[in-house]
Amino acid sequence: MKKRFLALISAAILAVSLTACGGNSTDSGNKEVKSGVEDGVLTIAMECGYAPYNWLQTDDSNGAVPVSNVEGGYANGYDIMIAKKICEANDWQLEVIQSDWGSLVPGVQTGTYDAAIAGQSMTKERSQQVDFAGPYYYASMVCVTTNDSPYANATSIQDLAGGKCTSQESTIWYDQCLPQIPDAQIQTPSESAPAMLMALSTGVVDFICTDVPTAKGAISAYPNMKILDFSGTDGDFQFDDAVRAENVNIGISVSKGNTVLKEAMDKVLSQMTADDFSAMMDQAISIQPLSE
Repeated sequence: MKKRFLALISAAILAVSLTACGGNSTDSGNKEVKSGVEDGVLTIAMECGYAPYNWLQTDDSNGAVPVSNVEGGYANGYDIMIAKKICEANDWQLEVIQSDWGSLVPGVQTGTYDAAIAGQSMTKERSQQVDFAGPYYYASMVCVTTNDSPYANATSIQDLAGGKCTSQESTIWYDQCLPQIPDAQIQTPSESAPAMLMALSTGVVDFICTDVPTAKGAISAYPNMKILDFSGTDGDFQFDDAVRAENVNIGISVSKGNTVLKEAMDKVLSQMTADDFSAMMDQAISIQPLSE
């Protein structure tokens, strides 16, 4: 009887202990998923080179925050504005890590950082690898060319036929938009947004494909560039409604099953409207550096 009593006591203590330890974690199948913010710090990753979503600067002007792995570097942009709102609402400190575009999703998956706030489209493919909070912006797809380009007066993707073009690697712009342009001479994908814009600026390509915020940021930094927006016309890029929706919605990636972090972020974002997002994006564009 005594042994049975002690066994029951031990089991009860173990159950209480496990419950207490599980307060800031979630269970994905049989694997416990940590929220990542148990220490009160939200660690996020971004390129720090994708204006107006994010960029790198040398001081803390306009609300920029330090980049932990870039000595003397500060990050700013729309993504930083969103991250700060989320942290303020949850009483978290913010840590920013610079990461290449192709390393964002793997870094979230391995827990190198808690989330990626980096202008990522909430695509079906990415959603198989990570979970998304948001959307935190809605962005349509456009092309950008130069004012003196033979394509400057294009009114549809058919008018871009035969042109040399590129976009950023691992994006719907490169993988699904450019191939819809008749006889397009699709060049090697650019590893970053600045590289994509440089290819256009230097005449390596005739036009690029990107989203509206990136395009607006481009013409702010490069006055000789022009946006070609075919949205709402028969000459626009064609997708079914589901595919189009998933690629104009921008979200925050977190590890699979991290419901604690996802829900905390969604609670903040759900209180904001599309107009709120647009106003913040306009502010980011107005303070972005002229060159990166």
